[in-house]
Amino acid sequence: MSTTARVPYMQLAPKAFQGLYALSNSLRRDLLGARLLDLVFLRVSQINGCAFCIDMHWKDLIKLDADPRHLNALAGWREAPFFSERERAALRWAEIVTATPHGDASDAEFAALRQQFSDEEIAELGFAIATINAWNLLNVSFRNPVPA
Repeated sequence: MSTTARVPYMQLAPKAFQGLYALSNSLRRDLLGARLLDLVFLRVSQINGCAFCIDMHWKDLIKLDADPRHLNALAGWREAPFFSERERAALRWAEIVTATPHGDASDAEFAALRQQFSDEEIAELGFAIATINAWNLLNVSFRNPVPA
C-alpha cells in the first residue's frame, strides 16, 4: 500500500485531466439517477480494485442516504435482495463491459438491458461505465492514495 501517488497525473497532464473531469461532470444524473450511477461507479471500482474510487463513491452513496448494509452487499448483488431490476440490469451490463475483451456483451445481454433502459439511457450508461473505468485505470496504475 502506498500513501503517495507515483506521479501527480492531474498536474502533469492537466488538459487530459480536465477533459476526463468534464466528461464525468457531463454524465446525466437526471436521466439515470444519481444512486444508479454511483452504484455502477462503486461496483466497477470494486472490480478494478480502485480504493480511491471505492471510497469516493461509497461516500457519495451514503450522502444519498443509501443503506450501508445495501452497499456492503453490492459485490454480491445477484444474491442480495436490495437492488431493483433496473439496478441489476445496469450492474450486469457494467460488469460485462468492464470485463471486455474477456466478457461477452452478447445480443441476449443487450436485449436484457433494453428491457430496463431506453436507447438514450443505454448510451449514457455506456459513457458512465467507460468514464469510471478510465478513472480506475489512472488511479490504480498511478497508485493515487485514498484521502485520509
